[in-house]
Amino acid sequence: MTSIIRVCARRLTDSQCRNSHHSACFSPPSTQLFYSFFKSLVGKDVVVELKNDLSICGTLHSVDQYLNIKLTDISVTDPEKYPHMLSVKNCFIRGSVVRYVQLPADEVDTQLLQDAARKEAMQQKQ
Repeated sequence: MTSIIRVCARRLTDSQCRNSHHSACFSPPSTQLFYSFFKSLVGKDVVVELKNDLSICGTLHSVDQYLNIKLTDISVTDPEKYPHMLSVKNCFIRGSVVRYVQLPADEVDTQLLQDAARKEAMQQKQ
């Protein structure tokens, strides 16, 4: 069984981060940091959970600076609840409707990502 890293791409306070159930949580994250990170995962399988509770599995095709995501070869995790999605093979997801992006843990160097987030947060404080 593959473990999953959940990345929350929204700004959290330090206390929210400490009390959070997220595996990877960065405070405060930079859109540029996430953009660079997600660009490195193009071609990998991800699960995108939307704010309306729809979860879409697919291959990350592209991401832009607004964290809009394009997925190919998609499927939904609950096809009984969303039967209209069965015929959809590719989708574009607006970044503002994304709640989480789940990534296979073996694809992510969490230590490197956390170090980059800390370094960027320190630069923003100066």
